[in-house]
Amino acid sequence: MQSRKPRVILEEYGIPNAAEYSNLQAEGGWSIEHFKKSLKVEIVRESDDKREMEFDLIGVSAALANVFRRILLSEVPSMALEKVFLLNNTSLIADEILAHRLGLIPLKADPRLFEYCCNVGSEEEVSDQDTLRYEMKVTCTWNTQAPKDSRRPEDIYRNNNVYSRDIKWVPIGRQAEIYPNGEEQFGVLENDILICKMRPGQEIHAFMHAVKGIGKDHAKFSPVATATYRLMPDIRLTKPVKGEKAERLKNCFSPGVVEIVETRKGNSDSREARIKQPRHDSCSRNVFRYDDLKDCVQLGRIPDHFIYTIESVGALPAGILFLEAVKVLKRKCKAFIEEIDSID
Repeated sequence: MQSRKPRVILEEYGIPNAAEYSNLQAEGGWSIEHFKKSLKVEIVRESDDKREMEFDLIGVSAALANVFRRILLSEVPSMALEKVFLLNNTSLIADEILAHRLGLIPLKADPRLFEYCCNVGSEEEVSDQDTLRYEMKVTCTWNTQAPKDSRRPEDIYRNNNVYSRDIKWVPIGRQAEIYPNGEEQFGVLENDILICKMRPGQEIHAFMHAVKGIGKDHAKFSPVATATYRLMPDIRLTKPVKGEKAERLKNCFSPGVVEIVETRKGNSDSREARIKQPRHDSCSRNVFRYDDLKDCVQLGRIPDHFIYTIESVGALPAGILFLEAVKVLKRKCKAFIEEIDSID
């Protein structure tokens, strides 16, 4: 029977078996059958808006876990503003800075509906297959109905703040027919992102083109706010910890890791520490500060069990992004196999 190294040992000043677990070599050699049996994905938590998800990735090495993280950050596509055509900009913000700020505004558009754009050209060269067009036209004026004694810009000016909600989708070609709910489907993700401030007489009028891209070309195309992973903690008590020591042990770890239970009612020493939920541990080694506690606990990590957290920007749910990362890796593997076969 093949078996992996059981756990990573965390001591007070180091990891004594780091070289043993880093490669995760199974006894008897690696096999696809053993990998398929040990591989598990267990969803632990998902936010109501599906933008954030935490799941356990079990039975893989750190190399594969990191592959998914890097693909999520840099190779899963998304839609972002690429070209800005400024017809008029009399605000104080420079054209280049304004274009940069517009490019970083996240869009709701699903990149799976579009092709990659070979050449982002002028207004006449765009295609409804690969480009989304947007328009922003805002003019700041005086508010003639402002309160008499008010000096607040929000009262005495109209449109003095330019927000992301001022960006409107403009259909190209047959997009209005294909996507009847396009205004909602392709709008900006958040309506209250401040783009700039203006004063009466100033105006911004611009057309923008959004295309499909990936994060390694520009960070604005990255579909995730972050994607992280960490090893599952493994905390074991080597001897009973009771009374006042139990309280100190509980305070050495993150909330929820250690619980205190009553073993016998009416006895001051009946309060005993138990390990409740190791996954909440933040790798703190505070327990080594106490000579009477350091030998009561063994700290470790499970080397092939990763706690994965994905925070989506919002265009696609976090779970869908992970599946898209798997598809990207699958295509890479297929292309690599074809290259090897061509050599033979």
